[in-house]
Amino acid sequence: MNQSKMNKINILAIESSCDETSAAVCSNGKILSNRIATQAVHAEHGGVVPELASRAHMQHIVPVVDVALRQSGLQLEDLDAIAFTQAPGLIGSLLVGGQFAKSLSLALNKPLIAVNHMQAHVLANLIPDQKPAFPFLCLTVSGGHTQIVKCTRPTQLEMIGETVDDAAGEAFDKAAKLLGLPYPGGPLIDQYAKTGNPHRFQFPEPRVPGYDFSFSGLKTAILYFLRNAGTAQVYKEEFTATELERKRFIDENLNDICASVQSRIISILLKKLSKAAADLGIKDLCIAGGVSANSGLRKAFTELGKEKGWNTFIPDFQYCTDNAGMIAITGYYKYLENDFAGLDVPSMARGF
Repeated sequence: MNQSKMNKINILAIESSCDETSAAVCSNGKILSNRIATQAVHAEHGGVVPELASRAHMQHIVPVVDVALRQSGLQLEDLDAIAFTQAPGLIGSLLVGGQFAKSLSLALNKPLIAVNHMQAHVLANLIPDQKPAFPFLCLTVSGGHTQIVKCTRPTQLEMIGETVDDAAGEAFDKAAKLLGLPYPGGPLIDQYAKTGNPHRFQFPEPRVPGYDFSFSGLKTAILYFLRNAGTAQVYKEEFTATELERKRFIDENLNDICASVQSRIISILLKKLSKAAADLGIKDLCIAGGVSANSGLRKAFTELGKEKGWNTFIPDFQYCTDNAGMIAITGYYKYLENDFAGLDVPSMARGF
């Protein structure tokens, strides 16, 4: 046995839920490597194409795992378990990572750990040395999910709020598409918003009870607003502006539009999180998920935390988007509780 392996729990993790092929290695909860291969093939299609994503995963998974292992300084025989994303995600993509993990588990005779992608986003906040105290709340925001999760301990998570229709990430992507921005458009809205006036244009805020969210109405409001070149009320359905007028309006006001859209999405998110924190009396709050990489959200969350007296936590950028580091840290805590899966565990498109 490798001397460096003694008294350590080493886990190889694989993430393949959508269009990122990622592998990571952690030792006693410390991330030693976190490698991600992106799939540029989807840009020309304006979104992720499931079949192309699956093929790209098959091309990337072996070299990505190889690089992650070499960077960690560990060998296959040093591993104690193989963790992988079981759900949710694109089923074809999940199957590639899942079958690879199962094959490796069988070949090495190592335990298999099935990880929920959304739970892993929450636990990405446990990767840094400075961690939130239990119980904490996490606002998890991505292209397909918007949730408020109460975390009592690493393996005890309760979703107390979620979107009733579209996710916040979808609102960003839809707005970007309407503005004529290339895919992926969310980061571009963030970029243009930095020099825009967030109070220039007003968009509606949905009235949803409790801690749940809704973004479908906002998406519709943005659609009508842009098609009327900002000259009519947000919800007026009669499109009176010509295509040339709409294009000119967007070109002349792009930064302010992006700032106003982003400001509204962020206010919707943080108002619900603030309500949950006040009702439950929880002071340690986190954000996670792909949209948590948004600079406007990170800044507003930090500033609100200072105002409210919260202890705020935000994962490093590499652990916000889809990555195997968060799968590894989740796998580590599941390993401590002997929460292992059989080779017959199914990959699932939905979950949590």
